[in-house]
Amino acid sequence: MASSYDVIVIGAGHNGLVTAAYLAKAGLKVLVLERRELVGGACVTEELWPGFKVSTAAYVNSLLRPEIIRDLELKKHGFAMLPRNPSSFTPFPDGRYLLLGPDAALNRREISKFSARDAEALPRYEQMLLRVAEFIEPTLMQTPPDPWSNRLGDLWQLLRLGWRFRRLGRAGAEAIEILTGAARTILDRWFESEQLKVTLATDAIIGAMASPSMPGTAYVLFHHVMGECDGVRGVWGYVRGGMGGISNALAAAARSYGADIRCNSPVARILVRDGHVRGVALTDGTEFLAPRVASNADAHVTFLRLLEPAQLPAEFVAAVRAIDYTSPSLKINVALSELPDFTALPGNEVGPQHRGTIHICPTFDYMERAYDDAKYGRPSQAPILECTIPSSVDDTVAPPGRHVMSMFVQYAPTHLRDASWDDVKEQFADRCLDVLADYAPNIRRAVIARQVLSPLDLERRFGLTGGNIFQGAMHLHSLFFLRPVPGYANYRTPIRGLYLCGAAAHPGGGVMGACGYNAAREILRDRP
Repeated sequence: MASSYDVIVIGAGHNGLVTAAYLAKAGLKVLVLERRELVGGACVTEELWPGFKVSTAAYVNSLLRPEIIRDLELKKHGFAMLPRNPSSFTPFPDGRYLLLGPDAALNRREISKFSARDAEALPRYEQMLLRVAEFIEPTLMQTPPDPWSNRLGDLWQLLRLGWRFRRLGRAGAEAIEILTGAARTILDRWFESEQLKVTLATDAIIGAMASPSMPGTAYVLFHHVMGECDGVRGVWGYVRGGMGGISNALAAAARSYGADIRCNSPVARILVRDGHVRGVALTDGTEFLAPRVASNADAHVTFLRLLEPAQLPAEFVAAVRAIDYTSPSLKINVALSELPDFTALPGNEVGPQHRGTIHICPTFDYMERAYDDAKYGRPSQAPILECTIPSSVDDTVAPPGRHVMSMFVQYAPTHLRDASWDDVKEQFADRCLDVLADYAPNIRRAVIARQVLSPLDLERRFGLTGGNIFQGAMHLHSLFFLRPVPGYANYRTPIRGLYLCGAAAHPGGGVMGACGYNAAREILRDRP
């Protein structure tokens, strides 16, 4: 006889765990089924080599909602943040470098090396982003209204949103440009030094198949002032023990409220009868029954693989098929015998150049050429690198005297024109290390081991369609009440009792937990 639950959550990614924890806390009998051998989805720590604990996919944190940390008592379950100061280091081919971080005096000194005017402008620029963030941030923990529903609740919420926008005054124009415009246009208006602009521009393209000159890339700029680390706004940090520390704490919290979490339990089908969900079936045929199911998988997996398209309205299926899952990203995880020794700021001991994100993207033209390769189906000949070395701050993730480095690389397009990622990913990884060696010549001899995750690997390993780290592109036409598709932004689906709780839903990608939080709230609203 099949086991019965109040709610089944498909996937133990961080959003799925958030949903499970809140539902279990509310007294529901909850089952979480995870395909892999560990919880966390793409927010995991894995010991790839003895003593080296690697944040295999997601690698830094700031956006995890403080409400979730507080409500679920995650610190009691081992969650701890390690702030980074400085937060970024950008070396340049001419031997100069730029450090940036939460220290205003450091920022002024560093930027003044390139432009005194820009040093004066940065605080005003950040205040502008903060004004936009303060308008956007409250929407993250809200269910988007449906502007086409004619329901009074949706119309009232739209009216309130419009009133808040009106209160922005002239800053409303800034908000619209941030939401719709090109990052390069905005940065060119605010600053004159290319060194500062390209450092800031990397924030705009992470995970996006776009160059900074393309409309829509400015949207991500305000994220670096929106999050927080231990209450300090705009500070990004490492999670002690790796990003799995978030997921493990969430799982511990969910279990403490009574949730049942089972790994090595891949779901093969969502069971439906007469348009209502009735449970799930695993690949081995085992069935679990529940009147409500929340899927942490993306929309493609949920609706086109775990369901039969015939069970869904044809127009809904067409909208799901149109979701853009193109990915520009490849991840290289590296075990190091020594730290990178940068020509611009030498040193083998931990220094400011090692603690934050290391940006390798010297000019806007460099970034544009990197994208040009990708749009024609080629890996970038001169890729953009974002490197982090969490062991410079966290002594728990590598053996003494050793280090772990994460290389988040763009552009590595999902679909290659004349090759397969399985055949070329190691060659591309060699190219990425060669690019880094132009700035840190010792890096080649420092590599002990490496793991290369192409977009194809990200899809296979983490269930991310196309390798897209956001479970679907974060363009304006796929955000808020348009995510995942118009008419279904309230976490519900055409199947009664079936919900989305992952990044496929509002507010999308990033390790923030808001999708799971919002989904749990809607499930509880629907509880009989």
